[in-house]
Amino acid sequence: MTAAELDLDLRSVQEARDRALAAREAQRAFRFAEQGDVDRICAAMADVAFRESARWGEMAAEETGYGLAAHKRLKNEFASRDVWESIKDIPTCGVLRRDEVHQVVEIGWPVGVVAALTPSTNPTSTAIFKILIAVKARNAVVVAPHPTAVRCTSAAVAGMAAAGEAAGMPPGLVSSLNLVTLNGTHELMSHYATSMILATGGTPMVKAAHSVGKPALGVGPGNVPVYVDRSADVARAATDIVSSKAFDCSTICATEQTVVADRPIAAQLRREMADAGAHWIDRAAAERLGRLMFRPGGTMDPRYVGRTPRQIGELAGIDVPGSARVLVADLEGVGPAHPLSREKLTTVLGFIEEDGWRAGCERSIEILTFGGDGHSLVLHAQDEDVVLAFGIEKPAFRILVNTWGTFGAIGASTGLMPSMTLAPGGLGGSVVSDNITVHHLLNVKRLAYETRRPPAEAFSRPGHAGASDAGPGTATNGRAGTVDVDLVTEVVRRVLQEVRR
Repeated sequence: MTAAELDLDLRSVQEARDRALAAREAQRAFRFAEQGDVDRICAAMADVAFRESARWGEMAAEETGYGLAAHKRLKNEFASRDVWESIKDIPTCGVLRRDEVHQVVEIGWPVGVVAALTPSTNPTSTAIFKILIAVKARNAVVVAPHPTAVRCTSAAVAGMAAAGEAAGMPPGLVSSLNLVTLNGTHELMSHYATSMILATGGTPMVKAAHSVGKPALGVGPGNVPVYVDRSADVARAATDIVSSKAFDCSTICATEQTVVADRPIAAQLRREMADAGAHWIDRAAAERLGRLMFRPGGTMDPRYVGRTPRQIGELAGIDVPGSARVLVADLEGVGPAHPLSREKLTTVLGFIEEDGWRAGCERSIEILTFGGDGHSLVLHAQDEDVVLAFGIEKPAFRILVNTWGTFGAIGASTGLMPSMTLAPGGLGGSVVSDNITVHHLLNVKRLAYETRRPPAEAFSRPGHAGASDAGPGTATNGRAGTVDVDLVTEVVRRVLQEVRR
């Protein structure tokens, strides 16, 4: 390590400490903010992110070299408009719910300071999304950009922070690291002021987030199979698959990775996909591409990430027509001997034929097990028995039916919660299996009133047998009085006023 690199590393660590401490101070000033103030601040940040979506998308594509600026604009618009619309009416402050039957009052409470790690593939949209769900729950958030996407990510964070502060947000509640090194990011994750880690990115980074001893929510790899059944609308399936795989050059982890085609419709599916812009490469080209795209340990060469078919052809020395939207390779199997059966965050698809949905089911499980456990699966079928069988049997927590993998999994074309962080559950090494949203960054306190008295025997003093010390008039019929809701609300309001003073 040179002196300049050492100096950068030390400055990055110091910046992480400074950001974490400033965030904690700001969060303590914000933790009793009222719902109207929180929502006004978040709306201001969502508005500026939506307005700047095109510019930040261009910055992301230019800085990282991944994907397409126009598609990154759409991701930014989704992360601002759609995400905010999905959470804006969720209560996060004060009394959230009252259960009159069980006499429990739920009160929202922030987690604290969230360290938000963002990827190079979706650098600005992920930052926008994480800021909104964190601040909505009255948390502070420090964004740690990927080293290859610092400029665009920092610009998005700074723009949102300025809008939030203009609307009344404490300075320092939203910030990002601008001097990014591995040690600096590790310092942010492990710092005593950090309360939780929200990690989106590659497997090594997510594993690091889970290893620092803090509560962490992370993603997993998405080696997503797409099964096309004989009952499917084949023409629509072909268009959806090619368009989804081509979107932003396949930089969303829920994008289709390998097509599993039911044999009776496989030939038609090939034709329809070709008409939609899929270009099949021959066996020799596929073998060459597999050797070049993946390193010996199975990790992908970043030069191939988020590239158009034409760019991939130039890198690999493969002839690719300009009309190609995706490249497709026929696979003879799944596993290390077939590198193109791995997750491919670029415009390359695998293609396998199987006879019948049961065989397609087994092949899909094999693909998921080879690097995509718990993530997502896409299914094109009209036969509801097939759909249900896939839903029950597949080791994936998002089963997307007759839609794009890219838009379906993040909740843009389905009823799933809009999110840019897709957790793979215990199968994929995460504590949850949800689309991450504000609920995961909100703690809940519970006022629990007595609904039945303890048994009489519990009142007996040690060493004294016989009657309890409950005393006259303490025996009940098993139910206490009902909650005076107005009184509870008034008490909570007064306590908060005192704390603010």
